[in-house]
Amino acid sequence: MNQDMTERYVLVAVNTGDMQKTERSLEELAELLATAGGSWAIKVIQSLPKPNPATYVGLGKAKELEALMEEVGASGILCDDELTPAQHRNLSNLVPGKVLDRTMLILDIFAQHARTREGKIQVEMAQLKFLKTRLTGQWAGLSRLGGGIGTRGPGETKLETDRRVIRQRISKLTADLKALKTVRDTTRKRRQTSMVPVCAIVGYTNAGKSSLLNRLTGADVLAEDKLFATLDPTTRVGRLPGGQEILFTDTVGFIHKLPPQLIDAFHSTLEEALYADLILILADASSPDLALHLETVYQTLRDLGIKNQPVITVFNKADLLSEEERQGQAFLFRDAAARESLLISVRTGEGVEALCSTLERVLKEARVYLETTIPYADAARLARIHRYGEIQAEEYREDGVFIQAYVPPQLR
Repeated sequence: MNQDMTERYVLVAVNTGDMQKTERSLEELAELLATAGGSWAIKVIQSLPKPNPATYVGLGKAKELEALMEEVGASGILCDDELTPAQHRNLSNLVPGKVLDRTMLILDIFAQHARTREGKIQVEMAQLKFLKTRLTGQWAGLSRLGGGIGTRGPGETKLETDRRVIRQRISKLTADLKALKTVRDTTRKRRQTSMVPVCAIVGYTNAGKSSLLNRLTGADVLAEDKLFATLDPTTRVGRLPGGQEILFTDTVGFIHKLPPQLIDAFHSTLEEALYADLILILADASSPDLALHLETVYQTLRDLGIKNQPVITVFNKADLLSEEERQGQAFLFRDAAARESLLISVRTGEGVEALCSTLERVLKEARVYLETTIPYADAARLARIHRYGEIQAEEYREDGVFIQAYVPPQLR
């Protein structure tokens, strides 16, 4: 059996006032742990006005964790917030085994799931930036962890690294990312020149973005019922009911308490949404934290500087809702900040046709109406209108082809 599968943790959180919210956050932490290949033994919640600056949960509770770990057979503790260097160091001195936090866990998951060279570079940079602030006492704690969750990537192979070496490595990775960004910018410019509209699919992790991409384009992108099952962005071409081509880009999922290092490191990837013609926000309609998920998505979009593109919010997993939930909670499935809101099920196909029609309508609003006669000698222009526009009427006449269509401004 894989070693990671045998790792059991005590999940630890500090409740500062909203117990229900804290419990749901711990449930999400348990899902993250399962995605990383581990399991939880017991959940511990300590109520405090704010996390203890020295030990996160307070000295008394921290001392109790040692006995609790032995009782449930846990190999470490996993805290639901990002620990400060002092909190991590003090907890490491008080409890046996690993001391992990939410950020370390998410970084580990990203290290497992990065597939492209750019994704791997971005993950390593995020890990190094995180570790750089925790060099004092960190290596002693890491040296006793062995392998497994929280130690993949640079933390596993660079235990003797000092700040100077980390800075040098970050500089090298920054240069590599800059070169890759140049390639990405060139690809993006080609897309813009081609006049094929781009729709960026964004949303909370595990909302079904990859499944939607597959449904809309007939692609075969990995889609699993796990948090962060896919990491690297994927772009596929689709076709709307009127025949127009459209590029759909699936981006990395967002999450509550997303480590700022990851937002920084993945900015070049996430900025695909910045240059999209349309933003499609996908949300899990069956989640009890739907409002929080939408708030997290919008905040991340603001952090990326995305604010001018039209937004369509799609509430997925309608098949998991009862008829009473659909009727009684209909107000939840409306996003006042979006141009349009729809309730769909990617799994069953419910509402997908309406979504495609909505995409077509919203994109049409950004187009210009063209009514002209194109000479037969200008067949290239006619072909471009057919490819990138939406034909309303077409008639072959003696002097050319009379056409009525909605086209990108470039084809006017």
